[in-house]
Amino acid sequence: MDKPVLLTVDDDPAVSRAVARDLRRQYGDRHRVVRAESGAQALEALAELHERGEQVAVLIADQRMPQMDGVAFLEQAAHRYPRAKRVLLTAYADTGAAIRAINDVDIDHYLLKPWDPPEERLYPVLDSLITAWETAPVPDESWATVIGARFSAPSFELRDFLANNGVPYRWYDVGQAEARRLLRETGTTEADVPVVIAPDSTVLRGPSKGELAEYVGLSVTASDDLYDVVIVGGGPAGLGAAVYAASEGLRTLLVERQATGGQAGQSSRIENYLGFPDGISGSQFIGRARRQALKFGAEMVSTRDVTGLHVDGDVRTISCDGDVVARGHAVVLATGVSYRTLDAPGLAELTDRGVYYGAALTTGPDTRDQDVYIVGAANSAGQAAVFFARYARRVIILVRGAGLEASMSHYLIEQLEQIPNVEVRVRTEVSRAHGTGRLRELTLRDRDSGTEETVPASWLFVFIGASPRTAWLDGSGVRRDRDGYILTGGELLDDCDGELDGWSRPPFVQETAVPGVFAAGDSRAASVKRVASAVGEGAMTVMLVHRYLDTLDTRKPGDDPGRPGDARTPADTRTPATEASR
Repeated sequence: MDKPVLLTVDDDPAVSRAVARDLRRQYGDRHRVVRAESGAQALEALAELHERGEQVAVLIADQRMPQMDGVAFLEQAAHRYPRAKRVLLTAYADTGAAIRAINDVDIDHYLLKPWDPPEERLYPVLDSLITAWETAPVPDESWATVIGARFSAPSFELRDFLANNGVPYRWYDVGQAEARRLLRETGTTEADVPVVIAPDSTVLRGPSKGELAEYVGLSVTASDDLYDVVIVGGGPAGLGAAVYAASEGLRTLLVERQATGGQAGQSSRIENYLGFPDGISGSQFIGRARRQALKFGAEMVSTRDVTGLHVDGDVRTISCDGDVVARGHAVVLATGVSYRTLDAPGLAELTDRGVYYGAALTTGPDTRDQDVYIVGAANSAGQAAVFFARYARRVIILVRGAGLEASMSHYLIEQLEQIPNVEVRVRTEVSRAHGTGRLRELTLRDRDSGTEETVPASWLFVFIGASPRTAWLDGSGVRRDRDGYILTGGELLDDCDGELDGWSRPPFVQETAVPGVFAAGDSRAASVKRVASAVGEGAMTVMLVHRYLDTLDTRKPGDDPGRPGDARTPADTRTPATEASR
């Protein structure tokens, strides 16, 4: 296969040569660098590359060019090479235009001139973009073909599962001629959908998530009998804990009910996370974190919805419907939250049939040229509105209150004001949903006047707050507040008037009422509901897990203190890096 192309365009010959020189020096062994000196010339080069079937990984364009500026070029280039990562090269005075371009035409990054030294200001950015391009699914190189009904809950859940786990697939609605042909060829019928046809021609009829996970190579059972730490939940907090625990040599298992990422993984773009000034999609962010955890040796188990926590001496066991999932000396609860359901007649029957909780990004292209209704006034609702505005004819945000200012970040409100097909209706709520088998209409009520109107609608996305996934902890000894959030550290002591039965020491900051069981992220009481704080709590929990393990003596008599596989690493055998990180 030919080397993927890195294309750079700048009307200043000196700058153009300098960019090409730095690119060839770092990437010339595995990429071909193509240089152009105008937007029109660059578009001609892309047309020739496309005709020859060559791949383009990254496009770098200077903003200030005559006839066609960098933003205009990148926007046109995306039609020819939609997968290519797009970078705007700009002077400091043009950063406002660069930021607007990120929001309006979805460029991936902007670089300030001069970029010296490239080892600090150029190569790290391009390394990240090239890796993202290399690992992104190629649309026409799908792992499988999925045939289902667009407004069927089982079909939606299957598509959502594959997408959230980063498994590329090609989708056919059962009403399409190609879908009917494939059903005939595989000996299946519409009654069997959703149907998955694997590359080896294996046909899966209505597979469960567990069956599908095993078939695509995801682990569904733990490989060891006992771990140093078991993490329940694969959102930012769980992945943060997994990265730090595994990197410090702890035998680490992460157990996830569906796919790593949680609500953050469904975000179309996270823009206020430190170190990502251009923003990053939730799937990219979580994909990087997952690869990082696996690189350090963390083990991950999918499709296991944990339902029990039990204590047996120094061992904590988590189970699923009575079956043991994993055993560990310490447990981190990072189960996150789930969106609250909207209480109005007709909505429950139409869930996943036009009514969705969360962004459901897989449905984006399906909403093309239609109206999308979003209920909610916080950041998740705003991010979803920005995403669906790329496809939908109109995006209507329904807000119970007087506006967005009280609950949505200022930068998102400004973005929404600049998108012409987004409108906000305040003091408005959904009073009823209509449809048989799928959503057809919504009845909206004005909260001030009480008047109602019924509007045609096929898509409703709900973001009205969240509830912690902690009901399964009943009877485990883990204490929770009235809303179900897990009490830890100081909040736990306040709840029990400063005394915990059976404890010889105060609990650590993120430790629950069960020694050796910690909580991190959104499900913990008094936590800050932000991605950055969840990652930080996950990392901090590992330090506390170390402290807890230091209170145990899990080695058998005669064991070599430094033998690999010990439940803890004695202080005299810790590496300087590990000790410093603690």
